[in-house]
Amino acid sequence: MRIDFDPRKSERNARERGLPFTAVKHFDWENAVFCEDQRFDYPETRFIGLGKIGTRVHVMCFTPVEGGIRVISLRKANPREVRRYENAIDG
Repeated sequence: MRIDFDPRKSERNARERGLPFTAVKHFDWENAVFCEDQRFDYPETRFIGLGKIGTRVHVMCFTPVEGGIRVISLRKANPREVRRYENAIDG
């Protein structure tokens, strides 16, 4: 799967959050939980994914592109989001 992103935004994310967007290549897609991001009227369809990178749950916002995704944001999940992820995968 192709993973696109704005390199400047990835660098800023790495500085501010310690997470470059290249970390998405380790995102556990198989066990992730997704929903459409409808908070605003975005020009494209956006999704929010809760999934693990390594042993930690992360939140990724992305939009589908031909052959893959474009990463919009990536951060570590807060405790509430971790509970939501755990509740979703535990059924």
